[in-house]
Amino acid sequence: MTAIKIAIADDHPLFREGVSRSLSEIKDFAVVGEGASADDAAALAASHVPDVLLLDVSMPGGGIDVISEIVVRSPQTKVLMLTASEEVDTLIAALRRGAAGYVVKGIGSRGLAEAIRTVVGGSRHISPTMRAKVEQSLLDRPASLTSRETEVIALVAEGLSNKHIARRLDLQEKTIKHHMTEILSKLGATNRTEAAIRWRQCA
Repeated sequence: MTAIKIAIADDHPLFREGVSRSLSEIKDFAVVGEGASADDAAALAASHVPDVLLLDVSMPGGGIDVISEIVVRSPQTKVLMLTASEEVDTLIAALRRGAAGYVVKGIGSRGLAEAIRTVVGGSRHISPTMRAKVEQSLLDRPASLTSRETEVIALVAEGLSNKHIARRLDLQEKTIKHHMTEILSKLGATNRTEAAIRWRQCA
């Protein structure tokens, strides 16, 4: 069986050495290189062409920013983020740039090995805790307003009443009331002021 070649880029030597030692003890894994910065990660991908590159987010040069370069330099290398960050935006940014997976530090060697095998097999791997956070984030995101509803809430934010909004948009006041009902529902607001505040936050 051909060993799975792994490179590790993390600027914390003790952590990096621990991961390297743990993975080296697994029968079909071979750690082929280590680095401590984004530049090191790109160089590892180019020189060693690992099957998987474990990449931290917070390191000199920025882990997220170098993903695209690694994917270009070594298309066969799967980038697996191994980070302390549990921010959904960070996860999404990594995946958009080409990362094949995202695991949070604190994972055991068995779980990390499973994640490595998953991405090598061509599937995406995301830590269960992060997957749950992404799903919750999507549930919390308000439904999109229509263009007309956006016009209405923008005028509400200016302080206009339904009557004045109706005049401005050349609509019936009852139509504006209907739009407001939809807007309140979509934004999860209980009144006009709260709706305007939430709209500004989402805009």
